[in-house]
Amino acid sequence: MAFVLMLWVGFFAAYANDGVYYVSGSHLEPVQETDISVKKELLTITITDGPFAFVEVEYEFMNNGEPKDVTMGFEARAPYNDGDSLNLKGIHPHIKDFSVVMNGKKLNCSNGVVFAEQFGDEYPKELKEAIGKGRHLIPVDFKRWKYDAENSERLYNKQTDEYADFAYAYYFDAHFNRGLNTVRHTYSYRISYSVGQAFHIPYWLTPAMRWANHQIDDFTLRIKVDNCTKHFVIENTPFEGSSFRVTAGKGKTRVLTASEDNIKLTEVVLRNGTVEWHGNNYRTEHDMDIDSGEVLDYLVNWGNKPAPIYYDSSDTFGGWLVMDRDYSGYYPGKGTKKQIRDFVARIRRNLPYAHRGYVFKDATLRKVFESQWWYMPDPSWKPTDNSFSEHEQYLIKNSGTFYD
Repeated sequence: MAFVLMLWVGFFAAYANDGVYYVSGSHLEPVQETDISVKKELLTITITDGPFAFVEVEYEFMNNGEPKDVTMGFEARAPYNDGDSLNLKGIHPHIKDFSVVMNGKKLNCSNGVVFAEQFGDEYPKELKEAIGKGRHLIPVDFKRWKYDAENSERLYNKQTDEYADFAYAYYFDAHFNRGLNTVRHTYSYRISYSVGQAFHIPYWLTPAMRWANHQIDDFTLRIKVDNCTKHFVIENTPFEGSSFRVTAGKGKTRVLTASEDNIKLTEVVLRNGTVEWHGNNYRTEHDMDIDSGEVLDYLVNWGNKPAPIYYDSSDTFGGWLVMDRDYSGYYPGKGTKKQIRDFVARIRRNLPYAHRGYVFKDATLRKVFESQWWYMPDPSWKPTDNSFSEHEQYLIKNSGTFYD
């Protein structure tokens, strides 16, 4: 999402030692222009409380010409601030189980380091010229370009005094029969997070526009939440024309407007469920980001109301985000410093319960959590010793020590 992504980049500028950026997903995309079109795509992104997102893409390609071989490639943005240096073999340090099956046959793939196109306009001259000729996934010539880990984690060309971003590519040869061809593409990648955000899942939609029809005739996006509850935001710009809808499990959606730029946002909460968007003759100039609910702090002006409470149970970072937030605005009336501190500690301590839909018997807690849009009561859920992760158990036991 253009607006939210700028905030995410800002996090890195302000908290360079705290934010971690791992990888962006991308469509399968052609190296050269072809007359092959994308007839159908079903993109499924599955989120859990674990550190990895699982991506599954099912394509139908139409080849109206003679059978042909096309080199295809999957591009993955290089990690940022994760401690991993450049892998010259082109193997991304945070992608697992990369697999492509075409027309029922598993394809072998090779790896390489390429110039990244998705971020920024200050491309080096040779990359601009290549893009102008319709070429993509341009391999890096390491005789001229060197990895500058100390200064920028980018590539530097001493001869031309130019910098460039790089990405990892997975190449494979695809044989297209005449007529309909199917491709199933799967992989897992480590989710990015920041000091102020539990998770950030980018996905590049625009590379699919490089095929012959410059669109996806029939496009479906599914975001699944497995064995947990997730609260997230998607900018509507790439998804104009129809709305997201919950198709499985428990969940809800609503449309908000960003205060400054009037950009429409879809807010989603899912518990063991699926949200779906569908469009025909789908074309876009924008890519997608799935951002945990905390971004609404920066995007929406809540006026005189207390800022919404945000919580995520991710194993990576989410549970700790609640520790430095001020929930005193929910205190009913005036109180002493100790009364307010104890009240805030109770909110923090009960967030993992509310996240799972616990129905509170205490009237004050019930009122606080029922005022949160993401709260979905589940009378059937009863906490057990195995209900919470290790860091959630720590949060429950130590909430009172984190408020001054």
